[in-house]
Formats: sequence, C-alpha cells, structure tokens
Amino acid sequence: MSLRTLPLLFINLGGEMLYILDQRLRAQNIPPDKAKKVMNDIITTMFNKKFMEELFKPQELYSKKALRTVFDRLAHASIMRLNQASMDKLYDLMTMAFKYQVLLCPRPKDILLVTFNHMDAIKEFIRDSPSILNQVDETFRQLIDMYNCLPAGEFQLIRQTLLIFFQDMHIRVSIFLKDKVQNSNGRFVLPTSGPVPWGTEVPGLIRIFSLKGEEVKRVEFQNGGNYVSPLREGSYDLFGDRVVKLGTNMYSVSRSVETHMSGTLKSSASHTKENVAPNPLAKEELNLLAQLMGGMELKKPSSADHIFRLNLFTNDEEEEQAALTRPEEFSYKVINIEASEDLERNKALSRIMGEFRSEETLVQSTSKGDDLLALMDGL
Repeated sequence: MSLRTLPLLFINLGGEMLYILDQRLRAQNIPPDKAKKVMNDIITTMFNKKFMEELFKPQELYSKKALRTVFDRLAHASIMRLNQASMDKLYDLMTMAFKYQVLLCPRPKDILLVTFNHMDAIKEFIRDSPSILNQVDETFRQLIDMYNCLPAGEFQLIRQTLLIFFQDMHIRVSIFLKDKVQNSNGRFVLPTSGPVPWGTEVPGLIRIFSLKGEEVKRVEFQNGGNYVSPLREGSYDLFGDRVVKLGTNMYSVSRSVETHMSGTLKSSASHTKENVAPNPLAKEELNLLAQLMGGMELKKPSSADHIFRLNLFTNDEEEEQAALTRPEEFSYKVINIEASEDLERNKALSRIMGEFRSEETLVQSTSKGDDLLALMDGL
C-alpha cells in the first residue's frame, strides 16, 4: 500500500465533484453570481494551505466513511446546501467516475495525468479569481515536486491502493450504462483496443534471442484487439497537453445522470461489515481526520448571503424517493466522535466537534427548502 495516495484520491474526487456541481448549477438556472460564489468557495476551501499540508503528509487512506465526511464538509463550504439523497448521489457519481478512470489508465503513472486534467479544469473554473488561482497553482507545483520523480513501481502501488479502495463499489451510473462501458451489475467493461501505454509496442510479435543477445527468430501472433501506438507522451508540467483524456469533463454536454445500487452480494456484505464491525484504529483515524479537517477553514455565510438548495435529481419527489429506497447497507451513517477524555489533548478534534454542533443547531432552524445536510445526523 502506498502512503502517497491520499492527495491524488482527494484531488481527483474533488475535480469530479466540481464537474457535477457545475453541471447541476447550470441545469437548475442558478444565478451566475451565486454559482460562481459556490465554485470559488469550495475551491478556496479545498486548496487551503493548511489543509493541503495535512493532505500531503505520507499516510494511509482514510475509510470510505471518513473520506465521505470530508467531502460533506467541502460540499457545504458555501451558500449551497444538499440534502441526504442528493449528497449520496453526488458522492456515488464522484467515486464511480474516478474508479473508471483508474481502471482505464494505460499505465500507472498516467494517474498523474488524470490528476493534472482535473487540476487544469479547476483552474479554468476560477480563472477570474487570481488569489484562488495562486492557491491552486501552489498545490499544482506540490504535485509536480512530489510525484514527477517517483519510480514506476511506486505508481503501481498507488494504482493498487486506489483499486483496493474502490473494489467493492459497484454503483450503476446511467451515462456509463448508456455508453455500454458498465454492465447491469455495476462492473466496468474494459476495452481491448486503443493506444498502448507510452514506451511500449503494439502486441503481436515475439522476439527470440541467442545467448549472445542476437535476435535469431521472430514469431507473430494475433493480439485479439485493435491496438495503436501512442503519438506522444502527455505533459507532466504546469501547462501542456496531457494527451490522456481521462479526467476531463464528461458532463460538458448536458446529459441526465442517474445512479442505481447494484444488488451484488459481495458489495452488500462489504458495506454491512463496514457499518457494523468496529474499527480498532477508529480513534487514531479520527485524530488524523481531525488534523485534516482542522485545516479546512470554512467561512460561514454572512447574513447578506442567501442559502439555496441544490437538487441532483429531476425534482423533489425523485429525491425523496431515492432517500427512501436507498438500501440501508449503502447509507453512510454518522461518524460518532466521542472524545470527552481527549478534549485537552486533542484541541483540533474538540474544535471540529464544536463546528458539528453549531451546524446541527442550524439544521433544526432551517426550512425544508434550505435544509442542510447534517453531517452528524445524515452520513
């Protein structure tokens, strides 16, 4: 398992989240000034310097619940609010999109090109906000410094770590189903054609060498696919052509996107186990989570800001039905932080608990139309 996986996982999931939110903000005709504020606030929070410092520390991946907690907070870093069903759908789309990208990467190092595609898109979202753009560029440079020098074996470990994280997630997404890249059981269909990884040759030829290293024989065989050589390698610089299209915006053309739970026994069992079985490292993980989220400096909406609710479904009825029909084992339950004995030793966790409580109070005082996603009630 690679300890350098978390920044790539977080940034790629964050990039997918921004694609989806941008598409939905446009679809629901949210005023441009409000939509811009939402994107700017989320990106500002996402690339906060202290937050990134914690993120880039070598560490194991958080559990799915812990990571979901971070993205719940991130999605509500502005005046936009999502209720439980919409947040579930948002997270499902984010995770399945990035899982597909990891599976399709021609070589492990191309995960970095996917990340750079997301970073390029994020920069485009805030191109008119120089101060935020500087924050994003600083993280971009950190990515280049940390990952460009890593050997191929480390990228293979990163890819394996990501695939282990996603292995039991088989959520059907309408876009993938319509494009026939996902089966009805939620598993992806991998192509047997297309460009081969950079630095490799199209399969179909076996060379046999003598003990002296001289080629003595060639044998051709049918490779079973329609492979081509890549034209060039993608750029790993701050600017450049990434060549790889994975990680670009698949929502740029307006398309209806739905998610459905696949009923695979393996997936259900794994989620049930995660919900029920106590994690022996839960306390340590919460401490790490507290440090990570402690850097996520959220700005509370001012009295002049008008909070609005974003619905990722066609209408409120669909959203309510999705919340009722979502299987119990796929729901993200509350992460109960019980740290009364550690308040003095863990000030960061204490501060986060206080923020959670203040959000709970706000939830109780809002109407259904402006309903907050209560992190401590609705994960």
